Amino acid sequence: MSDFVRGLKCRMCGKAYPKQPLNYCEDDFGPLEVDYDYDAIREVINRGKIEMRPFNMWRYRELLPIDGEPTVGPLVGGTPLVRAHRLAEALGVETLWIKNDAVNFPTLSFKDRVVSVALSKAREFGFTTVGCASTGNLANSVAANAAQAGLNTYVFVPQDLETAKIIGTTVYGAKLIGIKGTYDDVNRLCSQVADRYNWGLVNVNLRPFYAEGSKTFGYEIAEQLGWRTPQHVVSPMAGGSLIGKIHKAFHEMYKVGLLDREPRTKIYGAQATGCNPITSGLKAGQDSHRPVRKPNTIAKSLAIGDPADGYFAIKVMRETGGFGEDVSDPEITDAMLLLAQTEGIFAETAGGVTLAVTKKLIDQGRIPRDEEIVICITGNGLKTQDAVANAVEKPIIIRPNIDDFAAVLEGQPEPVLV
Repeated sequence: MSDFVRGLKCRMCGKAYPKQPLNYCEDDFGPLEVDYDYDAIREVINRGKIEMRPFNMWRYRELLPIDGEPTVGPLVGGTPLVRAHRLAEALGVETLWIKNDAVNFPTLSFKDRVVSVALSKAREFGFTTVGCASTGNLANSVAANAAQAGLNTYVFVPQDLETAKIIGTTVYGAKLIGIKGTYDDVNRLCSQVADRYNWGLVNVNLRPFYAEGSKTFGYEIAEQLGWRTPQHVVSPMAGGSLIGKIHKAFHEMYKVGLLDREPRTKIYGAQATGCNPITSGLKAGQDSHRPVRKPNTIAKSLAIGDPADGYFAIKVMRETGGFGEDVSDPEITDAMLLLAQTEGIFAETAGGVTLAVTKKLIDQGRIPRDEEIVICITGNGLKTQDAVANAVEKPIIIRPNIDDFAAVLEGQPEPVLV
């Protein structure tokens, strides 16, 4: 695969760099991204070759930035695209799909995609210690995949992270460092750690390679739809990278001959009102985001106040004819329940954000009810149970007595247990 990667290039000025663990341009501090030789890829890739491979994210390996076979996360990806009939009826739309990364292997979130690429690349660069700055899902994924790869791991998170995500990191043996501050404070510290200790931090010095893993989310959507792209995609935004990579994936597939038609998909971004720097900037008509100093939302996995890709996320939404919206915590909880009770999918708070924003965009008339919609679910609700704990019904307690159960069916008060 190394023949297909020319190196890195600055997303702002276009300056070229060799393949190395570096995430910013030394001239203008713009972010770096992987530069591919698409003509060479087009010569060797086709639908038939892809369809013969196992259904995981590595079936698209010519479009991913590793030099050989993946050494971390060989089973990641290949998640279902679910036709959501009952949810579509509830929202009053004709055609609705759910891309469900809540069942991704091994840690039940789309972050397994980016981590498998980043850690495979970390091993190619010779790193023996890896880590990340995280709001939760990335912490879980780095810890699990690094354990499988035999790498030393340090994970940095805000100290108020959900308990399930803390346990879901430390169980793999990672060293978890809680920071008294926001995610942005955590991220700044990680930049210093990467420089001082020469560690491979997946979303810092390995970020150009890490971010490419998100493209596989888009590749799978297009293949699962029969090698075509939908009219509308709604995705959550934390750092703002995912919506851009889905858009990039669709256009790369066309560029290398996997799609017959140039994509015309409108891309929409979803945030929580308690941390909405990207949607706030978009709706204000700005070219970039407004940083949020103190995020305050139950959607902690999206609570990044100063997102690295905010400028590019706004650009993608505008250029595709999409939009961005944000929703309150009660709307998030309601949407989590709606998804679970119509489609049997328990999504984390980020999924509640995405569905609630989809509903709002439909109600606003921004997404037509008679056009095809894909909703991106990126994490599992088992990680954020506290968000719905007070919104679900409590169990009815009875004696092991058929008359007690009959009384329940008839709507009588619960028996007093003695």
